[in-house]
Amino acid sequence: MSERENNENINSKDFLLGTLIGGIVGASAALLLAPKSGKELREDLNQSASYVRERAEDWKDVAYEKGTQWSEMAKEKSTHLTQNLSERSKDIGEKLKDTKGVIEDRVNQIRSDVENESVETAKDIADTIEEAANELDKN
Repeated sequence: MSERENNENINSKDFLLGTLIGGIVGASAALLLAPKSGKELREDLNQSASYVRERAEDWKDVAYEKGTQWSEMAKEKSTHLTQNLSERSKDIGEKLKDTKGVIEDRVNQIRSDVENESVETAKDIADTIEEAANELDKN
């Protein structure tokens, strides 16, 4: 066996012996310094677990109640918003129809005015040409 292997075996034995002694000392200290006996400690843990369970159920009930309230409030708000949107869209549709009628009337009026002016202008041009022709005939 080499010297290095011999040192590794000694270090491993020392580590195991230290771990065993430390575990025994720790367990003895825990038994001597424990504030309550095992039975009392288990009863305290059970009581604490029951208390935590009751609190969790209370919180669950509160969360369920709040969730239901918020859900109903969201439904009411969405219904109200839907009605408002529907009414507004109807109003806008009616205004668009009215505006379309006004614009069509105005376009028709402008079209008839332009037609009348073009007829009068054509008559004026025809009269002017006829007068020019008459003057040419006189000369």
